[in-house]
Amino acid sequence: MSQHVAVLHGGWSAEREVSLVSGAAVASALKERGFRVTLIDVGRDLPALLAALTPRPDVVFNALHGRFGEDGTIQGVLDILGLRYTHSGMLASAIAMDKSATKRLLNGVGIRSPNGMVATREQVLSGDIMPAPYVLKPNNEGSSVGIQIVREGDNRHPSYAESWNHGETVLIEQYIPGHDLTVAVMGDRALTVTEIKPHSGFYDYSAKYTDGRATHLVPAPAPKEVLEEAMRVAVLAHNTLGCTGVSRSDFRWDDTISGISGVYFLEINTQPGMTPLSLVPEQAAYLGISFGELVVWMVENAVCHA
Repeated sequence: MSQHVAVLHGGWSAEREVSLVSGAAVASALKERGFRVTLIDVGRDLPALLAALTPRPDVVFNALHGRFGEDGTIQGVLDILGLRYTHSGMLASAIAMDKSATKRLLNGVGIRSPNGMVATREQVLSGDIMPAPYVLKPNNEGSSVGIQIVREGDNRHPSYAESWNHGETVLIEQYIPGHDLTVAVMGDRALTVTEIKPHSGFYDYSAKYTDGRATHLVPAPAPKEVLEEAMRVAVLAHNTLGCTGVSRSDFRWDDTISGISGVYFLEINTQPGMTPLSLVPEQAAYLGISFGELVVWMVENAVCHA
């Protein structure tokens, strides 16, 4: 009998639409390779989720993105059920989703990140938090949801903060000029380094998920030592947090600083997108790993963390 995989997607986070696309792509690839697939749009109805997971699948492919899908919440449910699932377990997922906690933990193993602080929405609206330019971002969202760059001369009271709906706190970081780099980690190895060049502005949610809004350079046109450092740090971050399966770490590289001192870790994503525009499948393809092969590897390497 073919292996039964339940693919969780959708959810109710700010990244619902991306998750729906990821889940559909994963389900299609698995069906093409002979797996029996149940596609589940996850909602807040826990009994409905438990019913959808009956009979028990052999593996759960977690294609949820954002809060409740990659912050340890759904992982805890799957741990209680004793199911094998893709990506990282509850603790690694929860830590990675909290950007400030991740920065503090990784600083202990020598990983450099931009100087920053966590502030309340009221503090942001009250005036300058740190010398511009700086970056405002939700502490527990992905896909660049809610990010704004405040530059010198800008209005110091970002209008969006008045209708902020990403929690009571904001992560504020020193803005690092230069290049966006990202590294996928698959198991115990880094795949390669991609440079992302948005066609305008910065690499926000729209640029990530709208075709033609950004160019991906694979591998990144950077010095060998910079590429090696980004890959080393991505693996170190993955292992330090206890991640499993696939993760993706994002960096800024200030090329005006010589050597590797201009490489800054930004965050780690334990549930990277699996859409046609996503970075992990693109890096895998560069190394000759097809989308189907990547998805099957993730299923075969799923873990029961209970």
